[in-house]
Amino acid sequence: MNDKYSQAKRQQYGRRLAAHLCDQHFAPQPTAALDGPAVLRFTPIRQVNLFVVQQLLAQWTGEMARLRSPYFDFAADDVRQALTQFMNTLSRRIQVSREAFEPLLARAVSDTLGVVTDSALTFEEKLLGPQPTTTVEQLRDTLRYLDIDKPLFQGFIDTLTPGTPLEREFLASRFRLYQEANYKNHQPLEKLIGEFSALLPITVADLWTDGPVAAAPATPPAAAPVAEAPARPAEPQPTLAPAAAVPVAVAPHPPAPALAVVAPPSFAAPDPAPAATPEAEPVEAPAAQEPRRPLSEPAPAGAVPLYEKLKAENAAPTPLSETLRSENPTATLADKSAPKVESLREAISINQRFSFINELFNGENMEYHTAIQHLDSLSGAEAARRYVTEELTRQYGWVRKEEHINKLLRLIDRKFA
Repeated sequence: MNDKYSQAKRQQYGRRLAAHLCDQHFAPQPTAALDGPAVLRFTPIRQVNLFVVQQLLAQWTGEMARLRSPYFDFAADDVRQALTQFMNTLSRRIQVSREAFEPLLARAVSDTLGVVTDSALTFEEKLLGPQPTTTVEQLRDTLRYLDIDKPLFQGFIDTLTPGTPLEREFLASRFRLYQEANYKNHQPLEKLIGEFSALLPITVADLWTDGPVAAAPATPPAAAPVAEAPARPAEPQPTLAPAAAVPVAVAPHPPAPALAVVAPPSFAAPDPAPAATPEAEPVEAPAAQEPRRPLSEPAPAGAVPLYEKLKAENAAPTPLSETLRSENPTATLADKSAPKVESLREAISINQRFSFINELFNGENMEYHTAIQHLDSLSGAEAARRYVTEELTRQYGWVRKEEHINKLLRLIDRKFA
């Protein structure tokens, strides 16, 4: 499919739609900023919002990676505890201006169209990332960012051998074969085009390599015709962090400006519900390409992922890895060895909060907030566990959600310890 559809035209439409939607949203208040919940509901197409969040967290990863310094002991217990609290507090104070948000939205639109028109590229950029090796557990973790064609990617991951580092090139090649054999599992492009066209007119033919390009509507004036440059200021170029860790799931096209998400004291507080924002695991830069290996063969010693190196150095997780790494049941905030917490709302990290909302509460932020608030009001662990395993499980029909339920139960044990 990637030979039939033009990536440049996807990007072109993404920029036009981003400008159109931002004109609508920011026109009444040009200096307004978006918080986490506002980002997650900015467009009616959920996949677009998830890809925006993925990029936002990738920028956050780069910002926090630069915080580490060889001159200070970031492995000290009190430092880790203070930074964890800082990260959790900061996650509830996300503020993104139009200047920073619009490039993220433009790319998210282009990437959403790419899920259906070029799923192999989506797999490489959104799931594999740039690291030379990855694991089944890491791939499953990045699935949280996918809404369209998720069963296709999930089905492929289920064919892999867990617990073994797998080479990027081998996985990319194998996915292409799997995708060709399971092409009928794709969501029809026409359905997705219809959803986008309701926001800004576009047809399937507009994405063809040699096809036409849809003209922008007469109104609003900000959406200029494709053949001409939009009469708007040029998009800001990104500020790249030297030697910063490369985010696991974000590809370098088109770049977005680095975000400093720390809100100054003058910013308004966000919605009462905690902002739901996902994680992105920092990884080391790609090593030189190595020969392809079978699935069962372990990765070479030189291709150890960053999280393994950190573990080898006996450095307990920094707040960044605590909030943005893959969900390892033995190394999360809910670890039984972690100290007692006074409030579930304060103890649940940005990573866990997004997982709970997305996987347990059907993406509904307010329903998650209501449940956590009720758990915090209960007087004992037994009542809290019963509320989770009986009432919530029955209400939301939790099937095959044991991993996320167990994490919530471990947090409850810490609260009532």
